[in-house]
Amino acid sequence: MTAFFARRTYDPEAAVDLLAETFAAAFEDRKSFRGDSDDAALAWVYGIARHQLSAFYRRGGVERRAMGRLGIERRALTDPEYERIEELAGLSEIRGQVAAALGELPDEHARVLRLRIVDELGYDEVARALEISEQTARARVSRALRALAQRLDLAAEEVPERA
Repeated sequence: MTAFFARRTYDPEAAVDLLAETFAAAFEDRKSFRGDSDDAALAWVYGIARHQLSAFYRRGGVERRAMGRLGIERRALTDPEYERIEELAGLSEIRGQVAAALGELPDEHARVLRLRIVDELGYDEVARALEISEQTARARVSRALRALAQRLDLAAEEVPERA
């Protein structure tokens, strides 16, 4: 499950936080589980995990609410732990695929993505840097992200799924 989160957040620290949130929520709601098999329990916990991931995306970070309620303080990951999670999730491979796909994009797409995603500029700042309207900046970022996603989808089809 840690790899599930790490592959979706690209952040081992967030993956560990989400894992803790998931199991805290499962523990709190354990009486609502109605399954009668390990498969049902696994599906139930992954449902909670998907909900936690959705909440993570909505709020832009992991709240430590459940851990606080349980009186648990999360320790920082050690370097070997951090590296192992990255290895399990295949993050270095994914980063390489993203970098390669970004390199294949037209210069206009690559530039707008670097400004918005890498440099973390707001749309208004991207617009000023490119001397375009904010609405045009939003449209260009959207088109560039779609183009990047298409290239990544093609790359994923070429590589067999990891076990």
